[in-house]
Amino acid sequence: MSQLLIRPAQIDDAGLIVHFVTELAIYEKAEHEVQANEQHFIDTLFCEQPRAHALICELDGQAIGFAVYFYSYSTWLGKYGIYLEDLYVSPEYRGAGGGKALLRELARIAMAEDCGRIEWSVLDWNEPAIQFYKSLGALPKEGWTIYRMEGPSIGELADC
Repeated sequence: MSQLLIRPAQIDDAGLIVHFVTELAIYEKAEHEVQANEQHFIDTLFCEQPRAHALICELDGQAIGFAVYFYSYSTWLGKYGIYLEDLYVSPEYRGAGGGKALLRELARIAMAEDCGRIEWSVLDWNEPAIQFYKSLGALPKEGWTIYRMEGPSIGELADC
């Protein structure tokens, strides 16, 4: 019987995280947007006071996926929440329970930290992911649109 293990990522996993991020970007047809390298993850996920965290999913000792998350805050709840930045399982291992195991561990972390919610974004064309999330009880947040400001726009706003 196969065994799934979810563990906190370690500094030696930085290259593995780059691998999974690249696989995810290819799946999302956005490989050209990946700028992060091992050093970026070492500096941000494994620094003295990281503001984001990563989990690794292993199946029989083989790394098959990962999740990256950070804490958010809800003024309406007066509680922290968890924002799931990435959840990814390599295609050949989908259906083995890795995605559910990663989300279960994230839910355990949220419960232990008294978080009021777990949130994430999913591409509207990613029907397999949407159906997977719904099967676990997650629902889309209707009526909300995600806005993003990047690079030059941030600098322009900061300088005005």
